[in-house]
Amino acid sequence: MGLPIPVRMTVIRLSGGALLLHSPTPFDVRLNDDLEQLGRIEHLIAPNSGHWTFVREWQAHHPDVVTWAVPGLRERRQVRRSGIRLNHDLGASAPDEWREEIEQIIVPGLAGFAEVVLYHKASRTMVLTDLVQNFEPEKLPRLVRPLAHLAGVTGGRAPFYLRTIVKLKGLEAKAAAERLIALGPERIIFSHGQWFEEDGTARLRKSLEWLLD
Repeated sequence: MGLPIPVRMTVIRLSGGALLLHSPTPFDVRLNDDLEQLGRIEHLIAPNSGHWTFVREWQAHHPDVVTWAVPGLRERRQVRRSGIRLNHDLGASAPDEWREEIEQIIVPGLAGFAEVVLYHKASRTMVLTDLVQNFEPEKLPRLVRPLAHLAGVTGGRAPFYLRTIVKLKGLEAKAAAERLIALGPERIIFSHGQWFEEDGTARLRKSLEWLLD
């Protein structure tokens, strides 16, 4: 709605040197140059129905990049009209390209929502998108702060509307949340707000208590 919202892209370097860009943010030449010093940008991930809009910018600068999408994203009318190229849909298990290094879990919801969660085994780091949000009020416009508080996104949870459409998926969504906890992550990175640098499992359990109970 025209309001500035902090957003984060997460980058994973695979063992072979390839970079995986999860939830790409707007393309920036300087950022791109820095990333290319770390490895080859080979994979883009659109992890849920709201985090795909900047993928095309990265595709334009990396025409050979492979783009992976959450199930159902390519059916959305806005996505079809955008001209974005989606090479593969992500499944319940990770593709061969990162199966040995990253666990992959899909958390389902109603209304076509799903979110792909990645767990990097070696670093014990879990990468979410919107299932946990922890906005820092001082970084939001003053008029937005009360709304963010009411939505519940300043306390390390998903916004109310998202909790609703995931909760209504019932046992399937609860089972996915239990799998996330069972992996025992130390760090939790997500797209909005201050991420959990330590005590990840305990903090994730508290963030998802609305779904686990």
